[in-house]
Amino acid sequence: MRSEEVYRKTKETDVKVKVNLDGEGKANIQTPVQFLSHMLTSLATHSLIDIDASVKGDLVHHIVEDLALGLGEALNKALGNREGITRFGNAFAPMDCSLALAAVDLVKRPYFKIDLKLRGKKVEDMQTEDIQHFFESFTQALQANVHIFVEYGSNDHHKAEAATKALALSLRQSIIVDSRRKGAPSSKGVI
Repeated sequence: MRSEEVYRKTKETDVKVKVNLDGEGKANIQTPVQFLSHMLTSLATHSLIDIDASVKGDLVHHIVEDLALGLGEALNKALGNREGITRFGNAFAPMDCSLALAAVDLVKRPYFKIDLKLRGKKVEDMQTEDIQHFFESFTQALQANVHIFVEYGSNDHHKAEAATKALALSLRQSIIVDSRRKGAPSSKGVI
């Protein structure tokens, strides 16, 4: 089973994350930020990665950032040397008025390009800049190449949710173990 636990405790936050890459999409998310909890539940549900996460902290920005880092680190560790995985994933996801695209390469070279087209200052109880920062911090800790674009939408909640679902579907594709793959999914022989 490809699973991992990460504990991250600083003067600002206390984060616990457990993931199972071969799960059923179960989510047990405990954060003081309701929209963050909603995003992570959606991520688990549509990626089929079981995510058990809890975080306590001083400021919302620190909570969002450190939980993203913990989740990315847990997934990175659960992937191990990444041998045998599909490596790439991409997906479109609609959410009512919005459409988002995500593409993932689990290459161990962190890079992100994210355009969520969020117009307001907040989505529910979360600053829009923290939503963007969540995806960026997650990508860095996962050590992946992640591109997320909202094509269009008139509702910021729907845009952020479509982006989360597109990322989840892309991760679901990229973490699959391909029985035909022998070794690293790279022409270099290593990732």
